Amino acid sequence: MNNHNHNNHYSNHTKHKSEEKSRRKRRSNSKNGAPPCSFDWTSISQSTYEDDALINKKLPKEIFSYLDVVSLCRCAQVSKYWNMLALDGSNWQNIDLFDFQTDIEGRVVEYMSQRCGGFLKSLSLKGCQSITDTALQNFAQQCRHIETLILSKCTSITDLTCESLGKYSSKLRKLDLTSCPEITDASLKYLSNTSPTSTGQNRGCPLLSYLDISWCNKITNDGIGNDGIEMLATCVDNLMKLNIQHCQSITDEAIIKLGQKCPGLTLLCASMCNRLTDASLVALGKGCLELRTLEVSGCTLLTDSGFQELTRNCHKLEKMDLEDCIQITDATLGHIASHCHQLNALSLSHCELITDEGIRQIGSSICAAENLRILELDNCPLITDAALEHLQGCRALQRIEIYDCQLITRAGIRRLRNHLQDILVHAYFAPVTPPPSVGGGRQRYCKCCAIL
Repeated sequence: MNNHNHNNHYSNHTKHKSEEKSRRKRRSNSKNGAPPCSFDWTSISQSTYEDDALINKKLPKEIFSYLDVVSLCRCAQVSKYWNMLALDGSNWQNIDLFDFQTDIEGRVVEYMSQRCGGFLKSLSLKGCQSITDTALQNFAQQCRHIETLILSKCTSITDLTCESLGKYSSKLRKLDLTSCPEITDASLKYLSNTSPTSTGQNRGCPLLSYLDISWCNKITNDGIGNDGIEMLATCVDNLMKLNIQHCQSITDEAIIKLGQKCPGLTLLCASMCNRLTDASLVALGKGCLELRTLEVSGCTLLTDSGFQELTRNCHKLEKMDLEDCIQITDATLGHIASHCHQLNALSLSHCELITDEGIRQIGSSICAAENLRILELDNCPLITDAALEHLQGCRALQRIEIYDCQLITRAGIRRLRNHLQDILVHAYFAPVTPPPSVGGGRQRYCKCCAIL
């Protein structure tokens, strides 16, 4: 064998040996239960293939910007050249780590922050319970162009995270803190704080348009929640979506401030904020004319008068959740029918004063004929088959809920289906009470419900 062939043989042998070693390593990791995508980026292999391979000359660099997290990590293991392209910060503008939540620790977020830097615009850490304030404080300093941050169910974070966001994340537009139990009213103040820093720049997140603090149970102390909401409404000019579900200390004072300062508000979820009264509806009707979604389930103090003032001006409403608003009557449905022509989803569950007349008004309205898709009437005891007849002309209706409407019959449902063949009907029929057993006879059982 001449030297030239020998050198080629040796080179190929070495190359195949390296490839086989790499394959064995990957198989070993797989057997040991390692995830298909390792987030220990500092140890990613960089020498599997030659960097001057033909594919590298033909492959457009832009293709890496279309890959997901797993694919980018796998590509980073191919070669030094691919590693450089795959881990370029410009490819990591939108990251969702929800699928890897049990594997994500603080060091991963910190290293990712260093790699992505100013490129990162959207990050979801939903359910990553190992993430702490330290990692997110470093993240806020490194990724100052972040616009969307999902921290839902990151149960270890506290107000320190929001303090850092208030200092460094001036471009933040969407923040989700759902079910973060250590978040308090202080976080709202950090996000809305406009006091200047030592550099003369204002703090806070003035571009914030979406904030979800539902089930943050520590935003409940002696009206301090009101102060936070008021400061947020005053300092965040573009607030469009706010979820304060189950923040039970919130009162009319905070919602009135929203009405005065947030004319662009399109979504408000205040379900289970059970201290709210008609004054809140009046304020929203006066100041939030762009409102499209209103969820006030469990707000038992709201009445027909409040909804009259709301619907008189908020003509763009598309979704209303009024479940357990126990004081409203057919009058509220009349106001909705007259003014809310774009309504496509309406929940009236447990509104026990609603009758067939109210449904008649909804069924004959402009919204019902063109837009109404979902109607929930669970536990409305006065609703009968006549109500279903009033809905036969609702051509867009896709789903109706009538659980525990004891005066509705199977025959009434069949007649509705004859007119709306594709409608999904959810109904419950309580069983007839069986007679007591006589003479020690066998106990009788019957089916409890029917889903139609």
